Amino acid sequence: MSPVTARSEPPVVLLFPGQGAQHPRMAAGLYQHEQTFTYWMDRAFELFGADGPRLRAAWLAAEPPPDYDDVSVAQPLLYAVNHAMGRMVLDWGVRPVALLGHSVGEMAAATLAGVLEFADGIRLMDERITEFARTPPGGMLAVSASVAEVADVLGERVHLAAVNAPRQLLLAGEAEPLAEAARTLTERHLVCRDVLARQAFHSPVVARAVTASLPGWRSVPLSPPRLTLYSAYTQGVLTAETARDPVFWANQAADTVYFAPTLTRLLAEQGDCVLVEAGPGTSLSVLGRRQPSVVKGGGRVLPLLPDRHRGDQLDQDTTTAARLALASPVPTTRGA
Repeated sequence: MSPVTARSEPPVVLLFPGQGAQHPRMAAGLYQHEQTFTYWMDRAFELFGADGPRLRAAWLAAEPPPDYDDVSVAQPLLYAVNHAMGRMVLDWGVRPVALLGHSVGEMAAATLAGVLEFADGIRLMDERITEFARTPPGGMLAVSASVAEVADVLGERVHLAAVNAPRQLLLAGEAEPLAEAARTLTERHLVCRDVLARQAFHSPVVARAVTASLPGWRSVPLSPPRLTLYSAYTQGVLTAETARDPVFWANQAADTVYFAPTLTRLLAEQGDCVLVEAGPGTSLSVLGRRQPSVVKGGGRVLPLLPDRHRGDQLDQDTTTAARLALASPVPTTRGA
């Protein structure tokens, strides 16, 4: 059974960010303002049970707690916010031609596409917190370079975590070897920046946690996508067979994310689209604007929120403007 491709005019693609996109009060301005968003955030905190009040407090705090970037806070909040924002856009009547997520954003996209139920996703996320918190201390490093330029620092201790653009990579590893790689690359005048992560996601460092999470994935029903879902791991449309494979989902936390080539393929197959970042910040919007077809005037990029929280009113104004833009789309012309 193939996924149903729902369409808006012009075609809309929903993008969902992952680890590193979290920031204090991300999307908090929509809470108690956008009804659908509020409902699903409240539902998430309810499903998190005893941990719900802690996560809600961390999310809404003006000054986040010290562990905000840890897997125990960032991952469940990103999953909940991405999912709630996606539900909000769908309730506007937008019918996307495709969904694409980055890291935990792919899990949110899969939930919206009907691969797994939200309650199951929350349970798996809760289990993820426990297992990944036990992984060796590590992190992720953003590097402005090509894969070839960093090839010699990759190996058993430092790993290619993500390809976000031809010259924008994420490396992952335990703290000491990752810091050593950063020093080496900086000496070559390559720009490096620590990512807001305390675990070495998308690397073998978290392999034990992946193995421990597999029984949880095997215990939940997995269904073929009801919407076209691109995977940044298979670099194409997610098939019904792969969508139902618990090993595929469990392994994502340790596998490399190929976001840039997947988005390039999506745009080649779907044509000129409006890339709507339905999650916190604008990190994927920045990457979308670097796509060759977008640079040439094919399609446009539309984040639903500012790059970071600058007050509740700006969150609301940005989202309202995006909703109006989707309701009354401005035609785009190649080469403009």
